[in-house]
Amino acid sequence: MPRSIVFFVVLFVSIGNVCRGAEEPAGQAASNTTDKRVILTPKPAAAPKINGPKVQGCRPGRPFLYRIPCTGNRPIIFGAETLPASMTLDAASGIISGRVPSERGEYAVTLSATNADGSDRRAIKVIVGDTLALTPPMGWNSWYIHYAAVTEANMRNAADVMVSSGMADYGYQYVNIDDCWMKKRGDEPYRDQQKAVLPNAKFPDIKGMVEHIHAKGLRAGLYTSPGPWTCTGYVGSHQHEEIDAKKFAEWGFDFLKYDWCSYGEIAPKPSRDDLQKPYLLMAGILKRSERDIVLNLCQYGMGNVWEWGGEVGGQCWRTTGDLGAEKDTRLPGFYTIALSNARHWKYPKPGQWNDPDYILIGWIGGPSPDQPVHVKLTDDEQYSYMSMWCLMASPLIFSGDMARLDPFTLNVLCNAEVIDVDQDPLGKQARILRQNDDELVLAKPMEDGSVAVGLLNLADSPRAMRVAWSDLELTGKRRVRDLWRQKDLGECSDEFTSDVNRHGVVLVRISP
Repeated sequence: MPRSIVFFVVLFVSIGNVCRGAEEPAGQAASNTTDKRVILTPKPAAAPKINGPKVQGCRPGRPFLYRIPCTGNRPIIFGAETLPASMTLDAASGIISGRVPSERGEYAVTLSATNADGSDRRAIKVIVGDTLALTPPMGWNSWYIHYAAVTEANMRNAADVMVSSGMADYGYQYVNIDDCWMKKRGDEPYRDQQKAVLPNAKFPDIKGMVEHIHAKGLRAGLYTSPGPWTCTGYVGSHQHEEIDAKKFAEWGFDFLKYDWCSYGEIAPKPSRDDLQKPYLLMAGILKRSERDIVLNLCQYGMGNVWEWGGEVGGQCWRTTGDLGAEKDTRLPGFYTIALSNARHWKYPKPGQWNDPDYILIGWIGGPSPDQPVHVKLTDDEQYSYMSMWCLMASPLIFSGDMARLDPFTLNVLCNAEVIDVDQDPLGKQARILRQNDDELVLAKPMEDGSVAVGLLNLADSPRAMRVAWSDLELTGKRRVRDLWRQKDLGECSDEFTSDVNRHGVVLVRISP
């Protein structure tokens, strides 16, 4: 083709009223192995880049721990200008520790990172008040890979891998045990002389395990039930809430998943007051605790929990049943969960998040603890999964095998620009612009005035999809950036359109 014709085509796309997305596919249409995956996320540069949330919420006088998320070649020297006097920074590790100031208010801090290849700076705010989890929690949970076989060694290893794999460099920080760490029914005694819950034999040094996690600048989480037993028959906290919460704080935990389970025996036909009662109780105890402990309400959306979860003191709440138990229909089961959660877009705000359950990609638990299986999701479906969770401002809790992380899974989990959509300080969940059997279009307003838009193809064949400025209440020229590829697509005046693979996604940020 002559050069003049090539120039004409490019010029037409650039100045026309319609912009198009990248022509290469977002992923493979039918791949579900770890071979020849389509990796869209560019590798991080050698120079430092500070990632993670721009706000940290904490209560006055509590212990503080934060590992600065930063990519780039190590060693990196970290700095923190105007850091509160009660906190200290380890310049080599980037770990900030100490105590939250006793005075309420906003503390502006400028983080810096420097290595032989360059430097970076990032302004954050430490907001001291009553609100925790000003952005959705990020981390890992043991359930869908280890189930009842979880051990202390698994938890220590997960913390090690969260750092060594680079996940911590993108803001993942919670390392959470799910069910089965306490004594099982029949394995008496269940409690110590002070009536606090005892760990089982697989957790010989639970306090030392938490210290191991904290030493890496990460935070630790655990699980219990407001009922007498957990969902799998281990000891719950019913009638021992105060002493158990005190023990959790003594051990040093930072996150509590509180799972309804056998509380149904206490309230078999629960009213809304019954549904709220155990969570109000535990939230009040945690608020008086000597530590900041994020409370995750796990009660599967009963009583429209998204309407009141924040009022009873939760920082996040499950809106649906277990994702891992959701059956596939025409679409994989995670779509059913996502489409349900997406309906509740009006309710979240900083410190109060809808939780559609965990991110199940890569390797997850199989028929036995030593036989994990790879998820049967295409590349496109996994990009769609992560895109929807970020657009919905969901907690980003991975629950796959930390010992089998592969480059493709890390590329899905660790794209800084995609994660920025989830962690945006404005704290809005994406609203549904369009939904039918073939398409879902979600739009999330961002703090800087931009809008993150996901074009999700639910159909069984590729299709062209579009979003018009009128749908977004926008006018004029807008810059469009492909977030998975971290690539500018040019300026558009009226709409953006792109070809989208079967069960695929195009995720863009539209800026003034």
